[in-house]
Amino acid sequence: MSVQSVRHWTGIFEREESILRAARESRRRGFEIVDVYTPYAVHGMDDAMGLRRSWLPWVCLLCGLAGGLGMYWLGTWTLAVDWPMNIGGKPFHSLPAIVPIIFEMVVLCGGYGVIIALLLHCRLLPGRRARLVHPRVTDDRFAIVVRAVDASQDPSAAYRLFEELGAVEIDTGYAEART
Repeated sequence: MSVQSVRHWTGIFEREESILRAARESRRRGFEIVDVYTPYAVHGMDDAMGLRRSWLPWVCLLCGLAGGLGMYWLGTWTLAVDWPMNIGGKPFHSLPAIVPIIFEMVVLCGGYGVIIALLLHCRLLPGRRARLVHPRVTDDRFAIVVRAVDASQDPSAAYRLFEELGAVEIDTGYAEART
C-alpha cells in the first residue's frame, strides 16, 4: 500500500434527513463516501451509502460451528473413551447429556469470534486513539466525508453539493489516506 494525498471534503449537518440526502446525492454525483458519522444509528443509511451486507454473520457461523464441533468431540471422547461410566445402563455416547454444553460453546465461540474479527478488521487495537472529524459529531451533529473518485472531478463540486444541501460547516483539505 502506498500513502498518497487524497482530496477529502467533510460536510457537517444538523438533521438526520440532511445527512441521508447528502449520502444519496454524493453517490449519485460520483463521489466516494469515505465514512458517515452520526450520534445514533440512522435508519436507511446503509442503503444511502451503498454498503454491502456484512460478512460478520459468516464469521459468527464458522466460529460457532467450530466451537460446537469441538465441544461435541470433547464430550464424546470424555464420556465414551477417556472416562466411560455405565450409569443405569445408558450408552457411553449419550448425545442429550452434552447438548447443553455444545449450545453454550456455540454461543461463546460465535460471540468471541465476531468481536475479535470486528476489532481486527477496524484496527481497533489497544492504545489507538479515536480521531473525530468534528467535536460535536458524537453529540448532535452529523458528518459525511467524501472524496473524488478520479482526478478529473471538479474540486469545488463537493463543496457546492454540501452548500446546496444545507451543511452547517464544510471542511476541505488534504488528508493522508491509504489506498
